[in-house]
Amino acid sequence: MKIVVLAGGISTERQVSLVSGTCICRALRQRGHAAILVDLYLGMPDWKESWEAAFAAEDGFCSQVSVGRDAPSIEEVRGMRPDPDCRIGPGVLELCRCADLVFLGLHGEDGEDGKVQAMLELMGIPYTGSGFLGSAMAMDKVVTKQIMEQNGIRTPAWRELHVTEDTIPSLLKELQLPCVLKTPNGGSSIGVMLPETAEELERGLREVSRFSSRVLAEEKITGRELTVPVFDGNYLSAIEIVPPEGTYFDYIAKYQSTDEGGAREICPAPITEAQAKEMGEMALQLHNALGLSVYSRTDFLLDADGTPWCLEINTLPGMTPASLLPKSAAVAGYAYPELCEKIVQLSLNIKR
Repeated sequence: MKIVVLAGGISTERQVSLVSGTCICRALRQRGHAAILVDLYLGMPDWKESWEAAFAAEDGFCSQVSVGRDAPSIEEVRGMRPDPDCRIGPGVLELCRCADLVFLGLHGEDGEDGKVQAMLELMGIPYTGSGFLGSAMAMDKVVTKQIMEQNGIRTPAWRELHVTEDTIPSLLKELQLPCVLKTPNGGSSIGVMLPETAEELERGLREVSRFSSRVLAEEKITGRELTVPVFDGNYLSAIEIVPPEGTYFDYIAKYQSTDEGGAREICPAPITEAQAKEMGEMALQLHNALGLSVYSRTDFLLDADGTPWCLEINTLPGMTPASLLPKSAAVAGYAYPELCEKIVQLSLNIKR
């Protein structure tokens, strides 16, 4: 099949996405597909041949990419385009129209939030994973919290804040410490603060509100960090994430090696069968309640009493061979290229 792997974009997670997209593209080419990697935001402004000819590119436009210690500068990326406000690069739509399927290797804004899914659906182009509505709801942590509560899924106490300079003084009096502050539509732990003092809370409110005036304040649960993928209608093995001592699972811990401050990831997680079952059922329940398709990954904290607390869900989790979902899928018997192929086949069977 002719497959466009869409990655990059204008999200703060664009570099992570490019790594996922490159790995997906190479795996699909290994499976015999005419797969090409296309940056949603930058597109292919220098391509002079027919769009159909792009699928014959020898390397699928894949290059060597990696994730640095810091999130990319979005302003620098915008500076690479003469029309920075357009979120779709030259040739992207034309290439998608030529493809049999678009594999979404995007993360975060303009990928995980349902916008690209809606665009492809309006154009009648098949794509991988969940539809636009479920993606949009899952991307918004406040909406996801509401869905959890409506379905009896245990989650830390929370409230939505609207942060301005005028509201900060009253919020400093109202919020209990310690707590967690999150931007509702962020990812890769960007826009997350863990204040323990009034000074840290004030600084945290200002920092998180740089990303959005809407802020999610959450009760801080201390415990082990775990995540549970859902794939093809079933939950997979839980994975425990062990950040370096004294840190949490932040951007560096997520994407750097253990020698460079990265976290250790243990799959299957060393937990009881009952705990694995409870978290798996919670992940599957949330996946279904949001109307998601094919795959997702739900994050948990396991407190000192062994009680799991559901935090959030990812509809387009990382997809390098070393990422969490592929690690868990490998335990279930899916080699990485087979996993990518299965995602393609399951997605083609969805009636949008």
